[in-house]
Amino acid sequence: HLATSLPLPSERDHLRPRIDLVVFMIDIKSKYSLKNVETSLAYVDASFFLGKVCFLVTGVGRVNACSIETNAVCKLGETYCSPVLFCELELEGVRTATAQRLVQILRICAGHIPGVSALSFVSLMRKSDDD
Repeated sequence: HLATSLPLPSERDHLRPRIDLVVFMIDIKSKYSLKNVETSLAYVDASFFLGKVCFLVTGVGRVNACSIETNAVCKLGETYCSPVLFCELELEGVRTATAQRLVQILRICAGHIPGVSALSFVSLMRKSDDD
């Protein structure tokens, strides 16, 4: 399910399935994109930041067209203890690999991988980022 911003409309709330993962997409070529994500973060329950939120940054293949500093996005990930994935959606191989990575993260967040919780997975990702 896709939404352009949060909060989600409440009129179909009773039909909405359980939310296992929230992926905030940030187009690095648009300052509005980052501002929209920053505004939407206030509507996410704090418990989701324990492994069920990630930031997907698109458009990283064109460094000269960037409107957002990558440091600003990395700081957002640090602030919310959530992973940041960088990708270029125009490249089919990268797009496929990113989609597979997101599906794997979703499987973990939804509890479909025995012995691995969303929180432990994010802790492992953060630990490998620090090394």
